[in-house]
Amino acid sequence: MKLADILKDSNYKLSQFAIAEIEQLEQTISLKATKNGDVPYTVCLVRQKAIKLTPEEAIRQLYLRVLRDRLHYPLGRIQVEYGVNFGREVKRADIVVMDKDRPNTVYMIVELKKPKLKDGKDQLRSYCNATGAPIAVWTNGDQISYYQRKDPNYFEDIPGLPNANQTLADILQIKFTLEDLIANDKLVKENKSLKTLIEEMEDEVLANAGVDVFEELFKLIFTKLYDEWYSGQGNRRSTRSLEFRNTGQTEAALKTKIQDLFDKAKKKWEGVFSEDAKISLTPSHLSVCVSSLENVKLFNSNLDVIDEAFEYLINQSSKGEKGQFFTPRYVIDMCVKMLNPQEDEYMIDTAAGSSGFPVHTIFHVWRQILADEGLAASHLFSLEDKPPRCKEYVEDKVFAIDFDEKAVRVARTLNLIAGDGQTNVLHLNTLDYELWDEVTEQDDWDDIYHEGFRRLKKLRPKGSKDYREFQFDVLMANPPFAGDIKEPRMIARYDLAKKPDGKWQSKVGRDILFIERNLDFLKPGGRMAIVLPQGRFNNSSDKNIRDFIAERCRILAVVGLHSNTFKPHTGTKTSVLFVQKWNDDPKAGALCPRQDDYNKHLFCHHAKVGEG
Repeated sequence: MKLADILKDSNYKLSQFAIAEIEQLEQTISLKATKNGDVPYTVCLVRQKAIKLTPEEAIRQLYLRVLRDRLHYPLGRIQVEYGVNFGREVKRADIVVMDKDRPNTVYMIVELKKPKLKDGKDQLRSYCNATGAPIAVWTNGDQISYYQRKDPNYFEDIPGLPNANQTLADILQIKFTLEDLIANDKLVKENKSLKTLIEEMEDEVLANAGVDVFEELFKLIFTKLYDEWYSGQGNRRSTRSLEFRNTGQTEAALKTKIQDLFDKAKKKWEGVFSEDAKISLTPSHLSVCVSSLENVKLFNSNLDVIDEAFEYLINQSSKGEKGQFFTPRYVIDMCVKMLNPQEDEYMIDTAAGSSGFPVHTIFHVWRQILADEGLAASHLFSLEDKPPRCKEYVEDKVFAIDFDEKAVRVARTLNLIAGDGQTNVLHLNTLDYELWDEVTEQDDWDDIYHEGFRRLKKLRPKGSKDYREFQFDVLMANPPFAGDIKEPRMIARYDLAKKPDGKWQSKVGRDILFIERNLDFLKPGGRMAIVLPQGRFNNSSDKNIRDFIAERCRILAVVGLHSNTFKPHTGTKTSVLFVQKWNDDPKAGALCPRQDDYNKHLFCHHAKVGEG
């Protein structure tokens, strides 16, 4: 009988175990006939008697083999169903390993009964507090977590378990390079996401830490990115010890080390944090967070690990309030592939959020450059040295604008990494371009965004002195839908804000103004992908909007998105509109010359994505 059959329909899985360990246990299974059919049994390694092989018991027997064969703990130090006293009540711990020198003292507890991490961790905490055990493990056979109990309130992640001949200090002080991080990436080995780890930290530590959770986690991720980036330069990958690690020093010493690393990161990637920014977490809270993050590899082939985590943090702290929700990565990938930006083209996102469209555009073009130069891209492609053309593309051709300061700082982080310290991510209100001069003349703003804004101004039409029109080849955006623009000063700048009689409306949907504004960013022949509410394509009251677009653009496609695309943030049904701006230049050739008899009814033809 196969263990997969026993675990079917349970929350337990086998991914944490080697094929040999699974096959070894399967060879010991015997079937016992009952009135309900054959029931699997095995002889327990510790109890040395036949026991029924339930899903939980199967995971226990496999983990006993891990302790014995991988970590070399003698079975004489291991007990199962160990009684833990809680006053008059006795609860049974799944597996305990007793101390080598004090055979009556519990050294390690393994919890399998609770197949969900939070429940298992709560159980472990109570067992460790009752027994004094310093090490705890939870696994459901799929995910796994290792903890050091520092005091009743704090469980710190540790990278693994000491074997029978090691101490916990040995595990914490082993030299750990970027190569080791790649081999021991928690997201792979423990089958977790960075978002899950952040939720754990919020639940365990940060909820009661009295700090801005977004700011403190942003500082830590920013610092760890720098640590990985620095180790990835030159020949350091296999020689430099990563510093973002809890290696058994005092909590105060750890905080000093992480603050120093944060200061170096701020100096390398300027304009994200102020020069005097400090980590505000207490030494004990910081110690827990560092232990949780230290074995996570943030850099990968497309930065999507930190992308997801940042999106979660920003959505938690501010984005949802403004009706601006982040675009799922499969939608972004579709837009980038369909518009296929090239190395010599200028690209912008006018409502960038954490910069999903620009970052994915960067990777798309980088792959073109690497292919052109005959180079391969590895899983650390976002970290490794690349041809100068890659850096130059990010510095010169990719732009992003957003009005949310937190999102801009996240977007700058991702783009600064890609551009080796240079970026064109700007904190501006795209729609209210009349006030850009007033904003950009502020010293604090200019200190951070001067270079990017200088490059943006060069993309205005020749002779232009205002910021209404630009000459971009490609624009991708998911503008905020919620809220109307009511300021007469702003409304008077937009043709789409006019009533049929030519008078200005008193309020206009934000996304409507973004349609016109984005078209002004495109040069003749430029291409755009924009996420819009489905009603803009269907409502009879929005016919003027459709006519406005068709008058100015060739409709390339309208792709309907599933109604779940932006849940849980909003259930608004959306579509992506792909257009190419008409080119009235008689010398335009094939670059989208205007066609007076163009079929505007393409608005009605929808492809659909995201149904799965």
